[in-house]
Order: sequence, then C-alpha cells, then structure tokens
Amino acid sequence: MNQINASPTLDVLFQRILARKPETLALIDPPNKQRITGQAPRALTYAEADRAISALAAHFTEAGLPSHSVIAVQLPNTIEFMLTVLAAHRAGLVVALLPQLWRQADLVAALNRTSARAIVTTSRIDGVLHSDLAMNAAAEVFSIRHVCGFGSDLPEGMASFDQAMARDAMPTRTAIQDGRKAAIISFDMTADGFRAVPRPHFSLIAGGLAISLESDVPQGAIIMSAFAPGSFAGLAASMVTWLLSGATLALHHPFDGDVLEQQITAHRCDTLIAPAQLALRLDELDLASRLPSLRRVIGLWRAPEQVASSPAWTAQQASMTDVYLFGEAGLFGARRTEEGTPAPIKPGLHGARRELAGHSIAGEILLTPKGTLGLRGPMVTVAAYAPPPPPTDSLVAQPPRDYVDTEYAARIDRQSGAICVTAPPSGIMPVGGYRFLSQDLQEWSKRLGQGALLTALPDRLSGHRLAGRAQDNARAREALTELGLNPLMVEAFRDRTAPA
Repeated sequence: MNQINASPTLDVLFQRILARKPETLALIDPPNKQRITGQAPRALTYAEADRAISALAAHFTEAGLPSHSVIAVQLPNTIEFMLTVLAAHRAGLVVALLPQLWRQADLVAALNRTSARAIVTTSRIDGVLHSDLAMNAAAEVFSIRHVCGFGSDLPEGMASFDQAMARDAMPTRTAIQDGRKAAIISFDMTADGFRAVPRPHFSLIAGGLAISLESDVPQGAIIMSAFAPGSFAGLAASMVTWLLSGATLALHHPFDGDVLEQQITAHRCDTLIAPAQLALRLDELDLASRLPSLRRVIGLWRAPEQVASSPAWTAQQASMTDVYLFGEAGLFGARRTEEGTPAPIKPGLHGARRELAGHSIAGEILLTPKGTLGLRGPMVTVAAYAPPPPPTDSLVAQPPRDYVDTEYAARIDRQSGAICVTAPPSGIMPVGGYRFLSQDLQEWSKRLGQGALLTALPDRLSGHRLAGRAQDNARAREALTELGLNPLMVEAFRDRTAPA
C-alpha cells in the first residue's frame, strides 16, 4: 500500500516545535500593548500557546463553523493575531486577512467576496473602536454568523475571545493536516480592480522559506517582527519564519522607534523583520552601537522599484536582506553584497540562498512580452490573477498563463544582465502600505470642496503618504468620513492638512 506524505501545515510546524521544547518562550507582546489595545502585555511558552490555540479552536468548532469555512481576522501585531490564525487552522478553517486601515465598505466587499462566516477583531486599536467597525460590517453581510473579539467593552452580541481562551478546552473536530488545503486569503488591488488571493499552506510556507533561507535565520533565533502581518508577505516574514526556525517571536505594533529599540535590547533579538526604509534609517543612526545583538536584518520593500537606488548598508555585524514585495502576487529576497549594495537580480530560476550551489528553488523571475515583471513558482497563486479570456471566435481554448504579471515595469540591463524594476503598476498608488486606485484618490479629492487638494507624497517608511490641503478642514474631515474611511485614515488626513 502506498502512503502519501502530505506537506505540512502551519499547525504541524508549531506542534513539531512543541514536541521538542514545550517550555521555550514562543511569543512576546509589545510592551506598549496597553496603549494600543487596552490589554496588558504577555509572554507565552510553546506549551502555554498550545493550550490557548486549542481553546480558541474549540470555540470555533462549538460555534458551529464547518470545516473550510472562512473567518476574517482584523487584529494588531500582538500575540492574539498569531494564536487566532493557528487556532483557525487547527479547527480546519481558512483565514481572510483584513488590513487595519480599511474602511467599512472595504470590509463588506472582502467579507462578501469570500463568503466569510465569522469575524475576529479586538475592542480597539490605537483608540479606534474596531469592534464597532466589525459589527457594522457584519450587519451588511448575510454570510456572517459569528462575531468575536478580544478586549473589554465589547458590543452586545460580540463573543469574548479572552473568555474562550481562558478555558481548558480541546476542539471536538479533528482537522486533516494537509498543506495543500487553503490556509489564507489576502486582498490585492490591481489595475483590473479588487482581487481576493487564496493560498494553501505549502504556498505560504514557500514564501517563508524564501525569506528565512536567504537571510540564514538559524534554529532557536530570537526574532523581532515590526511589520504588520495583515498580508501574505507580513505573515510569511513573521509567522512562517518563526515556525520554520523554532524561534522566539517578539512583536512590535508599528511604529514607535524608542519602544522598538527597547524591545530589541531587552530580548537580545538577533533578527529584525521590518520595512526596509526603517532598517536603513536604523543603519544611518549607527545600528552597530545602538543594537549590538542584531545579526540579521530583513528589510521588506513595498516599493521594490526603490531598491536599486537605496543607500548602501554599512553595519558590519548584521547582514541585510532585501525582500521585494509585489502586492499579494509574490516576493523574492536577496542578501546584500559585502559592499552593502543591493544584489543584482537576474531573470530565471532563483533559489535560497542565491550564492550557494545546489540551492532550493524558490521561484522564477521573468520579463513579460509587455515589459513588466512576472513571477512563477510555488508561492505564486496564478489563478487568482488570471486575466479575462480575450474575445475570440475560435472554438479552441487559449493556453492558460502559468505566471503572474505583477504589472511592475521592468527591463534587462545590457551590461550586467540583471533585471531592473523601474516603476510601480500604472494607475495604482501605494499609501501607508496599502494600494489604492489613483482614480479613487481623485474621487475623494473632489469631495473635499473647492480649492482642496489630496495627493500622495513619497514617504521613506510607507512608500507614499496621503497628504491634503483644504480651505475648510472640518468639511474635509466630514467628506472623508462620508466616504466610509476608517477613522485612522481620517486622523492621518487631518494631521497633514493645513489651511490654504
């Protein structure tokens, strides 16, 4: 009888570490968690985390959520996020990642697109009542049957996950642990509009391997993650890298520079995962003397066209790995040269690590016929980005595309043969780590009144930031609220507006 060896899931990776070292510290909350969510920070061993995961998984099954149901998660970068994702997988559910700055209309669109059965959130994040946002969105979505949250002062009808996690319970349903099953759904904005991008466990793990192998994260590392986990890249860089290395994962909710440095020093972190612009800023501020425990820095570039022109990495005691992010389509990483300059990226198969012979193949980079960068490989979900079939009278089906066109303009350098990413997708504007259609920004600006201006300015940390100028700031804020923008975005706009 032939036995099929299924690829592992994230929960299988967690349980392998649990069996080896149950009393090792697994997860550490940000020290300023009280300010962010109103809850006290905690630290959990793998055994303690396992009990919490089982209790949450039991809550999911007792709530009547069938296997393979979609649950939407909108949580900050704290322990609760990691526990909820692993609990959902232990219960056989699929996690839809909801970014924190989405407006209610975006939440409703994502919940309807995925037919989500439940929402998990927290009472508040940085003063914004996310519990109210979740309840209001759930009221507009027919498929939602269960809304739950962490924290105090939850609205009536929202189940308390803190109470569920405190129970000593085991899930009544055993999920089949197969890495080919769906794990997450993330959301992307392309020139063709809003897309839901599902990924199985093996695809998510492939993204984490591409990062951890290229940056050489050792077993038992102490990792500091300062990158929001509400995306494929955020989850692969933090959760998957943590589980692959059996590490201790300290979390930082972006962004407080002083708190971040205190965390790295207090926990003696040897690996930092952060936006690349932030990593380079730390290097400018003499990272070697300020953070002597760091040995690896993983910088994630939301604007990959900026890598080639970025300053050289100067810290000698810590290596720097550039991770190129292309929305939710995929990613690849490249460790910097000994001179601290970005490594040349050549088209074709790429592995991890790049300079080692016989390395594992992480994917393939190619130049499409229309001069854009394409990605192919195990982490790339081709079907989610499949273009609509062209109109034709032929009865013969067109061959399917086996790669994803990222829509980033690219060219081949004649001298080096390296591929150069030159511009972001046309019609797309990244703001604060989120991608918007340029026409949406124009529509918003029209609502601000005569003489108003709304634009996206280059920003070192977020790629671009939303900036505005209005004769009547009160009217501008009112108009943005009418559009359904998340209060955090309205506050960001208010802080950057000025009387004409």
